[in-house]
Amino acid sequence: QVQLVESGGGSVGAGGSLRLSCAASGYISKTYCMGWLRQAPGKEREGVADISAAGTTSYTNSVKGRFTISKDNTKNILYLQMNSLKPEDTAVYYCAAGRYFSGNSCHEWTYWGQGTQVTVSS
Repeated sequence: QVQLVESGGGSVGAGGSLRLSCAASGYISKTYCMGWLRQAPGKEREGVADISAAGTTSYTNSVKGRFTISKDNTKNILYLQMNSLKPEDTAVYYCAAGRYFSGNSCHEWTYWGQGTQVTVSS
C-alpha cells in the first residue's frame, strides 16, 4: 500500500522560507513522476511543481525562481524548497505521484498525500 506523508508546513512572514518534505512508502514504479499541488481556500487546486523520473523539473509561472522541487531516490523523499514566500502562496500543499511525465508536466495523479498547511502573513 502506497503512502505519501507531507511535512514541513507552517506559518511564516512574507519573504520567509519553508521546506516541504514528502516521504513515500510502499511500491511506486520508478517510472512515475512526482509533484506538488496546492489549494487555497475558495480556489481550485493547482499544480506548483513537477519532477519526472529522470529529474526533469517544471514549475508554474507564479513560483518560478522562488521554489525548487527535488527528490532523494535513495530515501524516497520529495522536497519543495520555498523561498521569498508571498501571502498568495498560502494554501494546503499536497504531494502526489503520477503515471507519466509529458509536455513538461506530470499526468494521471495516482497517489496523494494528506496535505500540509502553509500560511504566509504579510
